[in-house]
Amino acid sequence: MSTSLNRSYLGTGWKFPVRVNPAGNLSWSVGEQSVQEAIWIILGTALGERQMLPMFGCGIHDLVFAPNNATTQTNVSHLVKQALSQGEPRIDVLDVNVSAAPDQANMLLIRVDYRIRSNNAMNNMVYPFYITEGTGG
Repeated sequence: MSTSLNRSYLGTGWKFPVRVNPAGNLSWSVGEQSVQEAIWIILGTALGERQMLPMFGCGIHDLVFAPNNATTQTNVSHLVKQALSQGEPRIDVLDVNVSAAPDQANMLLIRVDYRIRSNNAMNNMVYPFYITEGTGG
């Protein structure tokens, strides 16, 4: 299978966040960047937020006022794995590691290790998730 065929499977879409380039056209996201942006969108969307796609997104937003402890971190990890397994068919989720941010008591760092199915490329990303909002830290 050729490299261009693998990359075409990854797709092309609007850059996230949507932006206009200097030529006045929409900016596009291609290949692995498109996959990473799709993961970010899934994690940033609460279940039920998209009216026509109520099962799109991630259930972590239900934990926004949860305490920053091992139970919450385990729940976040499970919900992220579930959301990405259901919402992003281009990847295999290898691991999700959730830890407290060293400098912010109300932030969890969600590290997602994944493999792109079409070319077996290994990637990872870290998504910051804020809990106990409005409590002053």
